[in-house]
Amino acid sequence: MRLPIFQVDAFTDTIFGGNPAAVCELTHWLPDSVMQKIAEENCVAETAFFLAVDDGFEIRWFTPEFEIDLCGHATLATAHVITRHLQPSLSSVKFHSKSGILSVSADSELLTLNFPSRKPVPCSIPQIIIDAIQTEPTEVLKSRDYVLVFEDEETIKSIKPDLALLNQIDIGMGGIAVTAKGNTVDFVSRFFTPQASISEDPVTGSAHCSLIPYWSEKLHKESMVALQLSSRVGKLFCRDLGERVLISGKAATYLEGHITI
Repeated sequence: MRLPIFQVDAFTDTIFGGNPAAVCELTHWLPDSVMQKIAEENCVAETAFFLAVDDGFEIRWFTPEFEIDLCGHATLATAHVITRHLQPSLSSVKFHSKSGILSVSADSELLTLNFPSRKPVPCSIPQIIIDAIQTEPTEVLKSRDYVLVFEDEETIKSIKPDLALLNQIDIGMGGIAVTAKGNTVDFVSRFFTPQASISEDPVTGSAHCSLIPYWSEKLHKESMVALQLSSRVGKLFCRDLGERVLISGKAATYLEGHITI
C-alpha cells in the first residue's frame, strides 16, 4: 500500500523553522498499531492522519509513542496540505476530532485554528517538576498541561531542564509550558514533554489553548502575538474568544511523496 505523505513546518514561513509535522492522507482508517508504527518511523513530534467525510475531514494525531487528543501544529500542517496542495479552492476546513469539531480558515497569508479554550487554574505542583525545570516559577496553573509563569523572557530562554528528572514525571498526555511576558511580543513560552522522545516541543499550538486565556486576562488584551522560544522558534497570532481561541500562523512544505507499507 502506497500512502501520500507530506512534511510541513508549522508556525513559520521558512523550512527548518517552526514545528515539523508529518501529514498522511488516508481513504480509510488503518489499524491503530500501524498508524503508531508510521508515526514512530517518521520520528517527528506528531504525525497527523486524515480522511475525507461528507462534511469535512476526520483527523487523528500520533506522537512516536502514543495517540494524543489535540495537536495544534499538526492540524495547521494538515490544513496547509489540504488548502495549499490538495484542494486549493477551499478557504476553510472542518475537522472531526477527539476534541470535537475543529475549524481552520485559510487566506493568502495565514491559517487560523479555531480551538477550544482550556483556561488553566491555580494548582499545587509536584516538587519533581520544580526540580526538573531547575527554576522557581512565580505562578503555577494547570489545565491539560502545567503552566509555569516566570518573571521575564530572559528566564524562559535560560531554562535548562534536567532531562533525567523530566523523564521520571508522569502527567499523561499533558506537558509543561513555561511562559512569561515578552520583550517584543505579548508573551513567550517553551514546552517540555516528559517521557517523550522529543523532550522540548518546538511550537505547541495546543498549549496556547491555555496560554491565550491566561495572558488575555493578565494583559487585558483580546488579540496578542506570541513566540515559542525553542531553537526553531515559532510565531503565533492569538485571539481570545472566551470559550474558543484563535491561533494563526504560517506553514512551509518541506517534503511531498509516498510511503509504502
